[in-house]
Amino acid sequence: MSALIENFPYNGVVTVNRVILKPEFSIDDLQERVAYLCENVKTYHSDTGFVGGFVALNSGNISNEGSTVGQAVESPLKGKEALIVTFWKSFDEHEQSHRSETFQPLFQKVLELCENGNEEIAYEMLWSGKGYSEEEARKARAAKQNHMKSAA
Repeated sequence: MSALIENFPYNGVVTVNRVILKPEFSIDDLQERVAYLCENVKTYHSDTGFVGGFVALNSGNISNEGSTVGQAVESPLKGKEALIVTFWKSFDEHEQSHRSETFQPLFQKVLELCENGNEEIAYEMLWSGKGYSEEEARKARAAKQNHMKSAA
């Protein structure tokens, strides 16, 4: 397993929150509230299990090459759905962070934006990796070609 998130342990935990904004809130509202929440987690939990994270907004694009459920043109949740993904050393450390007095008020402010409530699912990491450099990609293709020739 290659390190996509630096210092993320091989047996780490990934949590995913799916936020669908209520109509009366904007992406700016979401960004502001999540920024406060993320800063809190970094400040108070970087030494108690937090490794990193990111927030991603639904762009509206649907991959017709990678989807098997029809040929949709645009996601109806464009601009109103976001994923908050965090990386932790353990699930217990993640849970402890949510019990923090500094975390809960900020978390509640984010939940006020959510049309869908909140369900945070924890995943065990099976694989992560980053892309090859140009030189590594060239060597990988050459090795694959050599392997296919010798296997034939």
